[in-house]
Amino acid sequence: MAQALRVALAGLGTVGGGVIRVLDENRELITRRAGRPIEVVAVSARDRAKNRGVDLSRFDWVDDTAALADVDTDVVVELIGGSDGPALALARRTLAAGKGFVTANKAMLAHHGLELARAAEAAGRPLKFEAAVAGGIPVIKGLREGAAANAIARVYGILNGTCNFIVSKMEAEGRDFAEVLAEAQALGFAEADPSFDIDGVDAAHKLSILASLAFGTAPAFGDVRVSGIRHLLAADIAEAAALGYRVRLVGVAEADAHGLFQRVHAHLVPNDHPLAHVTGATNAVVAEGNFVGRLLFQGAGAGEGPTASAVVADLIDIARGEFGPPYAMPADALAASGAADSGERRGRAYLRFAVADRVGVLAEIAAAMRDAGVSIESLIQRGAHSDGSVLVAIVTHEGPERCVAAALERLRGSQSLTGEPMWMHILE
Repeated sequence: MAQALRVALAGLGTVGGGVIRVLDENRELITRRAGRPIEVVAVSARDRAKNRGVDLSRFDWVDDTAALADVDTDVVVELIGGSDGPALALARRTLAAGKGFVTANKAMLAHHGLELARAAEAAGRPLKFEAAVAGGIPVIKGLREGAAANAIARVYGILNGTCNFIVSKMEAEGRDFAEVLAEAQALGFAEADPSFDIDGVDAAHKLSILASLAFGTAPAFGDVRVSGIRHLLAADIAEAAALGYRVRLVGVAEADAHGLFQRVHAHLVPNDHPLAHVTGATNAVVAEGNFVGRLLFQGAGAGEGPTASAVVADLIDIARGEFGPPYAMPADALAASGAADSGERRGRAYLRFAVADRVGVLAEIAAAMRDAGVSIESLIQRGAHSDGSVLVAIVTHEGPERCVAAALERLRGSQSLTGEPMWMHILE
């Protein structure tokens, strides 16, 4: 049998321990599929004494994470996280040493993916990151290989399991955001500081990677328009249900002659759309190819088993000698596409206002819409809340987004509004 693929592993948290368990439990099957054994020979983490539920005595322990690049191995797996710092130092040092690199680090790829892709190509070594987007769902491989013959018109989906857990829980139980977030933190679905998740940043990291693969453009995280679900109310979800929609945090990317459009934003999703039925911590990605049609990738987007499975799948590819350009085409061929202006994008919108319960408020809102050129399809006013405010929900007819933005700007600072408006796009 061929010589074993020797692996160094940085990071022994949930996923790192999971990688060791997958390799142990499925050792014979993985060896047959890879054509040779895959062996972890060295590890590094912050706390050597911590009990991780796996036997680490068989591995060399390296205190300096960056020094893993110098150990006698073929591949380094990075599961530390963070866009810079030790993870980036390890990536650069590993590729400079002429070794393969596997990572689940979407933040690092979103910020430094082009640099690392160039380094991997210069070294003729693999840079693999299936686990960086949507956990165990093979969406990276699906776009990079399975849909390689297609021009992709649009890629979009539910990219953050924490947000989807919160939203679908609010939907099922009629509870407000803060209460469900606290439960998600208690259950381990949300971090103690959940900002990256609930403000859409995590999903934006993933979207920038998907967009690069789908459209052959250089990763452009800085061009992603990002908002999250922090200000979502149970009343918004109930209103959406009454209109025939479900609320989901959706990342959308499209490329056309005007540039690359990327946005993570709460959307109203029609009940008959596949994304409307994605609940809990599940992720789902849709890609629309000009020959293959609509592809739906759905499954567990995080967690020990799914993410570790994706990491080991990358190692199997490397053991077989199967790898190409990290972003499906050479890094120098990736287009430097500018950010598309969202103002001319046409669509329908859901707008929610918390307003003072007094005469003339509806007329003020309607006048702002009229003056900005926004056509109102429906306007719904609900009864007063405990704080005395009234919720007003508007669904617009299709029109340019710049008009909606202009209407909201006209209402900025109005004494009639008791809180920030909520703008959700309607997924067509």
